[in-house]
Amino acid sequence: MPDGPYFFLSYASATGRGGGGPDPDMWVGRLFEDLCRSVAELTALPAGTPCGFMDRGPRPGGDWSEQLGRSLASCRVFVPLFSPRYFASEWCGKEWYAFAQRAIRHRAATNRPADAIVPALWIPVPPGQLPLPAEQLRFDHRDLGERYAADGLYGLIKLRLFAEEYHRAVHCLARHIVGAAHAGRVGPGRPLDHRTLPSAFGTAASPRPLRVTVAAPTRDELPEGRDGVYYGQSPLDWNPYHPDTQRPLALVAADIAGSLNYRPTIASFDNESPPGQEKEPPVRPEVLLVDRWALRDENRRARLAALDAADRPWISVVVPWNRDDPQSRAAADELTARTAATLPSRASHGRPACRAAARGVESIDAFEELLPHVVEAAAQQYLRHAPAHPPAGRPPRQRPRLIGPMDHGPEAGHRTAQPHDALDGAPDVEDTDDSQP
Repeated sequence: MPDGPYFFLSYASATGRGGGGPDPDMWVGRLFEDLCRSVAELTALPAGTPCGFMDRGPRPGGDWSEQLGRSLASCRVFVPLFSPRYFASEWCGKEWYAFAQRAIRHRAATNRPADAIVPALWIPVPPGQLPLPAEQLRFDHRDLGERYAADGLYGLIKLRLFAEEYHRAVHCLARHIVGAAHAGRVGPGRPLDHRTLPSAFGTAASPRPLRVTVAAPTRDELPEGRDGVYYGQSPLDWNPYHPDTQRPLALVAADIAGSLNYRPTIASFDNESPPGQEKEPPVRPEVLLVDRWALRDENRRARLAALDAADRPWISVVVPWNRDDPQSRAAADELTARTAATLPSRASHGRPACRAAARGVESIDAFEELLPHVVEAAAQQYLRHAPAHPPAGRPPRQRPRLIGPMDHGPEAGHRTAQPHDALDGAPDVEDTDDSQP
């Protein structure tokens, strides 16, 4: 990545300036320049190589610049500038997510983590208020100084009294950036369209639970002649995109879910209870990864068909397969027919991304692109179908329904809501206070 910046500084811009006043991001700009000088002193970068990138263009409400997209796709290290405003910014969450996908791809391909995100404290944020992607970073801010850990860079940069602590913190931060760049070189990615990217900070204040379930055979129970290189001693070892990836697909899926502020758990479909006849309330959203070769086992195929018929929309189904696997290509017609017969409702209902995922995902690139949409669809269906739990002290109640046009008598101008059985056929009205689990 010779033309990419050494690091990318991701920050939450202050409110827009008005009336030609001072630059609201002046102090962040000064930090960026000091950090670039420190990184340059610690490296042997060729002359003219960009040391860092800081977006100074228009912010939320506009589009990413072409240079911003290229820099996110080619920088060696991502430096998020922590503050309460940072984690409330969808723009910053998209920047983090775009870089995190490169780190996830590196880990999937090498089975080694890439610690290429080096956080910096602009304004300290209590640990309990960090989203999961930030909470999971292995970084001790006290290494940059006790005063820095307590007050952040913003608390140091504005007072001459703390000039020494500020310069020490910047120098230590630069050393961490250089060390991360050399410890794990994350491969370049392609510039992404920010309009389709999710935020790494999710839509909830705290990490949400998610289950990743795998329906796949073990190496010891493969159909006759099936190559065992894609399998292991457990269904959770299934790696359909080998040799492009060296990491089991369930772990890759968990990494992607974690980058969306979910706290995933992993399980085998073979260990799950078979679907019952009654409709059970959900306990969490779920993503089910199905190996098409597993459908040659009649017992497993019957259980998957029962799940498909059980109307559990909070379980999103993904059917990964490898177009570069000669056996899967040769048996494509048979395996596709088995999938369509076993999971007919998944392939024909729901969002376009969910239908495409159930019909077959033929590459790791397509899997990484589809999975965030599939996860979000499962989460929304979970919220729609999970039991409501009113706040303490409030009695449970049924959702109200509108009962028709407005009256023209003394109560004109007022709509009336009654329980569900008041008027058959009336549309539901979402009660946003009580409908959330």
